[in-house]
Amino acid sequence: MSTPISSELVQHTMDELHIKEIGKATIRQMVGLSQSIEAKTGQRFIHLEMGSPGLPACEVGIEAEKRALDSGVASIYPNIAGIVPLKQAASRFIKAFLNLNVSPEGCIPTVGSMMGSFSMFLLTVQSRLPERDTVLFINPGFPIQPFQVRMLGFNQESFDVYDYRGERLRDKLESYLRGGKIASIIYSNPNNPAWICLNDDELRIIGELATKYDVTVIEDLAYMGMDSRRDLGKPFEAPYQVSVANYTDNYVLLISGSKIFSYAGQRIAIAAISDKLYNREYPALQERYGMSRFGQAYIQAILYALSSGVCHSAQYALAAMMGAAADGNLNFVEQTSEYARRTKRLKEIFLRNGFHIVYDKDNEEPVSDGFFFTIGYKGYTGNGLLRELLNYGVCTISLLTTGSEQEGLRACSSAVKEGDYELLEERLKVFKANNPL
Repeated sequence: MSTPISSELVQHTMDELHIKEIGKATIRQMVGLSQSIEAKTGQRFIHLEMGSPGLPACEVGIEAEKRALDSGVASIYPNIAGIVPLKQAASRFIKAFLNLNVSPEGCIPTVGSMMGSFSMFLLTVQSRLPERDTVLFINPGFPIQPFQVRMLGFNQESFDVYDYRGERLRDKLESYLRGGKIASIIYSNPNNPAWICLNDDELRIIGELATKYDVTVIEDLAYMGMDSRRDLGKPFEAPYQVSVANYTDNYVLLISGSKIFSYAGQRIAIAAISDKLYNREYPALQERYGMSRFGQAYIQAILYALSSGVCHSAQYALAAMMGAAADGNLNFVEQTSEYARRTKRLKEIFLRNGFHIVYDKDNEEPVSDGFFFTIGYKGYTGNGLLRELLNYGVCTISLLTTGSEQEGLRACSSAVKEGDYELLEERLKVFKANNPL
């Protein structure tokens, strides 16, 4: 059966955009490719490539930001350490949903978690001895973060956690740490893109080894509370979002407003530094910046040089949203459950048409439905499947770009609209007919 879009046209557009290896194409390149083909053909794509929030922004934040702008904050430089209401609200939010005590002093706004990870890679490597020049990624993960490390000129190591769940994680992780090169470890939980969730036992292993080998753990909580198997949306009430912070003092939590409050456009997040790490002194920081405390160097050197602070009004917005959530007046978990509903429907369509879920198990449990999921098809490599699906007007990204060693693709449910499900079913039926199992 003929494909909705000709393979020749897809290849010609790839050549125009100088995309030589489709499996290494970035998210933005895939967006540009699919949009260009749409413009040429008039055929609508099913956009599964971009992890951009697809829900309305939280009204609590919008109204707070309007009030802040009306009060005149736009004419004033923000405090680099963050406005007091946000620092207090973030500290309370962390207590309400993670049951952790992080002082307001250590709750510092960043221009999205992208800035949070970039600045923390810089600080955690610079605070160490010269030989501690490496960031360790527990993959799969967000493709831009390894790119950030390359931009900074640091070394990186990584492994796919697929075969190292449970107690097997200990030996694998320690095999990297005992070499004395690792400055920091990063992972996301829930995971982008596999949507596996490291459990308490696994986080205990990471925390214990972080303490033993004195490395900093950067825990990316971009999808905090979005494990749809558990109700994590009740403030000050178990179950809480699990965290490595229960097992080490060497941690930084990245909490973004983008997904949990659908506030991506305003680029606002919190880097929450443990009290002990915030106050820890490092000779290397004293030598480089004239200030030895980890938290002080982060604010007065790193963030000052990168941005001189975060947009005043966005800080007021996040303060209002975090405050409303901790007060029980805003259930961000209920709000984001729409992504799980979309993902469940998408998975069912792919499975009906011969695809399989690559990361299908979370230890012994089925993987939760959430923002991302993974797909594969027998007989195809991930890169081959990525290229073939473009002929059917379906755009994703390769798992290769996420550091995964599995053959398959990352798909995101955020941009899917109601009319897309029927169109996807039609196109995958043609795909299945052309690729019988």
